[in-house]
Amino acid sequence: MRVRGWFILAIVLAVAGAAAWGAENDSQKNPPAATTQEPAPPPSVTIIEPREAHGVLGRDVRSPANEDMGHIVDVIVDRSGTVRAAVIDFGGFLGVGSRKIVVDWNALHFGRIADKRDSITLELTKAQVAAAPEYKEDASIVVLGASGSLQPLEDR
Repeated sequence: MRVRGWFILAIVLAVAGAAAWGAENDSQKNPPAATTQEPAPPPSVTIIEPREAHGVLGRDVRSPANEDMGHIVDVIVDRSGTVRAAVIDFGGFLGVGSRKIVVDWNALHFGRIADKRDSITLELTKAQVAAAPEYKEDASIVVLGASGSLQPLEDR
């Protein structure tokens, strides 16, 4: 009788151990979620047709008299993200002797820029742009404007 009691006790412990081991493995396979969060809302989507908008970096810039004024190499935005000006690589030949100048964004006209060969028109003469100070990073920016409409950037 004593052997039979030990035998039953061994079977009960084996079954209980197997059940505990199975539950432990299930929790590793399917860990419980710490917190139930709602999924993030989907992002907004805007579709812009190819004929409606184009990038400007690298675009050629020409004067109203069709003079070569260089090409856009950067865009300047203020702290609110509003586009204020464009940096134009002006002058030189094959990159030698060129310098960067900054022009008011409102002095640029994007009339027909259907593909990369189309240029942007700048409301300034070549002489006005040649007289502009050179743009240097980490220095005050002097923005050349066609009609004087640019307001100074306020320190916030």
